[in-house]
Amino acid sequence: MTNNEHRPPVWVGHIELETNKFEQSEKFMRLIGMRSIFKDDDIAVLELRGGTHLVLIAKDNSTPGIASFDLMVDDLDAIHRKFADLGLTPPPIKEGKIHSSFEIEEPGGNTITFNSSHVGEVPV
Repeated sequence: MTNNEHRPPVWVGHIELETNKFEQSEKFMRLIGMRSIFKDDDIAVLELRGGTHLVLIAKDNSTPGIASFDLMVDDLDAIHRKFADLGLTPPPIKEGKIHSSFEIEEPGGNTITFNSSHVGEVPV
């Protein structure tokens, strides 16, 4: 039996984010670690770990707010330091019962929460 057989059979395929600063937001997503899959004048598709795609949509009249999704990382402290080194000025990490987290505002004004991971271990 391979490790893949112990993983859940479903996952998130696509998440969306509208931005009124398309070029800057797309560049930001690549800066924080997403991989560019497709880009044209008003849509970009960026890949996250596990194959989930962020669909970034250019929309001049979008109203920035809290993103409808959050992101998890293996080492929250390391990502926090990396973002600080990149000049993104992350606020202090908040300790929580389930996750520790911090928030970053992307160039279009949308706030994205970064959480510590609690992904289940794959049995061997």
